[in-house]
Amino acid sequence: MPCSLTSGRRIPCKDTVGGLKTIWLTTSGIGVNDLTLGSDGEITAIAGNDISVMQYDLKGNNSLSTAIQSSPENGTVFFESTLTVQLPKLLKEDLKELKLIAFSRPKIFIQTRNNDVLFMGHIHGCELSGSIESGTAFGDFNGINMTFLSQEKVPPQFVLLANATDADPFAGDNDITVTYGAAV
Repeated sequence: MPCSLTSGRRIPCKDTVGGLKTIWLTTSGIGVNDLTLGSDGEITAIAGNDISVMQYDLKGNNSLSTAIQSSPENGTVFFESTLTVQLPKLLKEDLKELKLIAFSRPKIFIQTRNNDVLFMGHIHGCELSGSIESGTAFGDFNGINMTFLSQEKVPPQFVLLANATDADPFAGDNDITVTYGAAV
């Protein structure tokens, strides 16, 4: 049978939390051949020249969800990932960057609050939708809501680079340059 299962799963320890901590967007050329995959499909190295990633620190209601889309009639399966991000405090600089993100198809590295790093949109990139919110009452959200959608043959892959740390998932990779936004 060509689709044989290889393992089961026990109930894990209760040592995780939900949510996201940081995302990095890139429009730099990271192609399929630039990724070295481990035996479980995790990314263990990223090749390429001058890969620039833009860091967005997150707080609040941010999430990643991946739906498995299967068509028995067509014999197809793909993974549809939705990344929802809130950037509080509306800034003119963010609006300029938002337009550039909307025009492109970024690929996104995502760090969870458990310090796992995943890579989303690695072949087809991600499409952006969202809204710019002023809020009505004093306590309302004021900022940008972004929703990124990717459709890929595989779900977002874990990124496990050799010298990575929780504080710097790209440590030791001289091909990746991280750009941080200004302190707000």
